[in-house]
Amino acid sequence: MLKEVSVQESEQLRGERMLLLVLAAIQFTAIVDFLIILPLGPQYMRVFGITPGQFGVIVSAYAISAGISGIATGVVLDKFDRKRALLALYLGFAVGTLFCALAPTYHLLVAARVIAGAFGGVAGALILAIIGDVVPEERRGSAMGLVMSSFSVASICGVPLGLLLATSLDWHLPFLVLAGLSVLILIASAYVLPPLRAHLQHARNQHPVARMLAVLGRTDHQMAFLFMAVLSFTGFIVFPNIANYMVWNVGLTEKQLPLIYLAGGIATVFSLNWIGRWSDRTGKQRVFTLMSLAATVPILLLTNLPRVSLLAAIATSTLLMVCMSGRMVPAMALMTGSIEPQYRGGFMSVNSSVQQFACGVAAYFSGQILTQTPSGELAHFPLLGAVSIVCALTCIYLARFLKMPMNGAGPVQALPAEG
Repeated sequence: MLKEVSVQESEQLRGERMLLLVLAAIQFTAIVDFLIILPLGPQYMRVFGITPGQFGVIVSAYAISAGISGIATGVVLDKFDRKRALLALYLGFAVGTLFCALAPTYHLLVAARVIAGAFGGVAGALILAIIGDVVPEERRGSAMGLVMSSFSVASICGVPLGLLLATSLDWHLPFLVLAGLSVLILIASAYVLPPLRAHLQHARNQHPVARMLAVLGRTDHQMAFLFMAVLSFTGFIVFPNIANYMVWNVGLTEKQLPLIYLAGGIATVFSLNWIGRWSDRTGKQRVFTLMSLAATVPILLLTNLPRVSLLAAIATSTLLMVCMSGRMVPAMALMTGSIEPQYRGGFMSVNSSVQQFACGVAAYFSGQILTQTPSGELAHFPLLGAVSIVCALTCIYLARFLKMPMNGAGPVQALPAEG
C-alpha cells in the first residue's frame, strides 16, 4: 500500500515538473520577445529613420497593450478552462511575434507589438494562476523559482543569441526564430497541460462583470494590487536606464553591455531556484523582507557608480539583479497563495495589468527626472536610486497586509476532461 502511494506521488511530482517546464518555456519566449527590443534601438532608428521618442513607442506598445488587455480579459478569464485559455493566448502571441518579423514599416511594427503584448501579457498572468491552482502551497515557492528562472535563461541565451542574429544577419530574424519556437512549444503544451476546470464550479453562476467587481472590490485584493504596483515601480525606475548609465557614466562600451545580461542571467539561474527553496523552508514573508533589505545595497551602489573597471561594473549589476529578482520569488508565491481559487484567474489578469502600468509610469517618471549633461553623462540617477530604495522599504510594509493562505489548504485539482 505504501509502495503504491509512493509511486502515485512520484508520478504526480513528475507530471507537475513537466507542467512547470512547459510554463517556463512559454514564459521564456514572452520575456525574450520583450527584452530583445531594448538593445535593437540603434538598428530600428537607422532602418526606419525614427527618433528616440518613436523608438520609445515601440518599447511601450507591448506593455501598454498588455495592461489594457489584462483588464479586459480579467472579466471573463475565470469562465474558461485554463488550458484552453492559455493555448489560445499563446497562439495569439506567436502570431503577433510573426507579424513583428514580417513588419516592413515602423507603424506596422508598432501594431505588431500591440498584438504580441495583448496576448503575451495575459498569458503570463494565466501561468501564475495555473501555478496557484496546481502546485501545493508548500512547494509553490520552488515552482515560482523554476518558472521565473526563465528570465535568467532569456538573459543568458535568448537576448545574446537574438542580438547576434540581428547584428550579423537581419533584425527580422530573431522574431522569426522566436515565432517558430513558440509554435513548437504550443504543440508541446497541448499534450502536457492537463484540463484545469476546478475553478469553474465557482464561476458558472456568476456574471463576469459581477466577478470582476468582486475581484476589484475586496480590500485584500486592493492591497495586493498596491503591493504589486510598488514592487514593479521599485525595479523599473532603475532598470531601463542601466545600459545608458553604464555607457555614458561608468565608461563601458556598447559591445561590453551583453556581458551584464550574461553575468546577471547566469547568477540568477542559481539564485532564483535557491531563494524559492529557501522561502519554502523559512517562510515567504521573512525571505521577501530580507531580500528587499539586501536589494537596497546594490541599488545605492549602482545608481552612484563612478567610472570603474568592467569587472566592478558587472559585479555591481549582477548583485542588483540577484537581489531584485530574488524579491519576486517569495512575493509572487505570497500573492498566488493569498487569492481564493475562484478569483485567481481574474485577479492575476488584473494584477498583470497593474504591473505593466506601474512599469510604464516608472519609465515615464524616470525619463522626466533624468537629464543629460553637456559631456553626455546622465544626471540625477542617484535620485532615482533613492526613490527605488524608499519603494523597496514600502513593499516590506505592504507585504504584511497580504492575506495568508489557510493552513492545510492544498492545491486545486484538475477536474476530469469533459466529453
